[in-house]
Amino acid sequence: MATETAATSDDAVLGGRLRLRQPLRGHRVGHDAILLAAATPAQPGAHAIDLGAGVGGAGLALACRVDGLAVTLVEIDAALARLAAGNAERNGLTDRVRAVRLDVEASAAAFAAAGLALESADCVLMNPPFNVVQQPSPDRDRRRAHAASPQTLRRWLHTAARLLRPDGAVTLIWRAENLADVLAALEADFGAIVVLPVHPKPHAAAIRVLARAVKASRAPLRLLPGFLLAEADGRPTAQAEAVLRGGAQLNITEN
Repeated sequence: MATETAATSDDAVLGGRLRLRQPLRGHRVGHDAILLAAATPAQPGAHAIDLGAGVGGAGLALACRVDGLAVTLVEIDAALARLAAGNAERNGLTDRVRAVRLDVEASAAAFAAAGLALESADCVLMNPPFNVVQQPSPDRDRRRAHAASPQTLRRWLHTAARLLRPDGAVTLIWRAENLADVLAALEADFGAIVVLPVHPKPHAAAIRVLARAVKASRAPLRLLPGFLLAEADGRPTAQAEAVLRGGAQLNITEN
């Protein structure tokens, strides 16, 4: 089913404080987007750019948490970009959140034409595609939106570095087993890397990592204690409830 004609659902996240319309099939907003937003430090009056925003889950969750923050949602898929714009409107955030249809790997000139000049962002957040699809879509934009190549992460981080002001920070979420790829991709333009492993339950291996890094910094890597999603009996941890339902911030900084 084409995204343009796909059925959508109307879903509540952050304990009902944010409502999102999204396709019933394909990638849907879940824990990753909310954890990413929670791990992105931002201040009122700053500008955040959500690369590969989809329907806007992470960027809108960040805007809900930080009053006065301007957010640009960058998404290549036309239908998803329209849903992202609609989600900003239905949550009363159009005064400071906008959606732009744009390829994350587009040129600096293309970003500037969309109102995103060099060094115009205080922070960038991203949940890049990390699945190498065996049978990718024949549609180029859809393929770029949902399928990863070995160079995807490096290219997205290059775009982030180009967009960030000096000392600006990027925050991303990625598969834990591929943490080495994240560290290698960050080393060209970033330092002060802070990594937060995300575990499904006690004594289980991490399934995700949240990483934050500062443009052009030379500060060393820091590995934080892990974040637990659930107790051994399957109940959400108090910290997970505070973040995923209450919209609390995750303190993931270099300090």
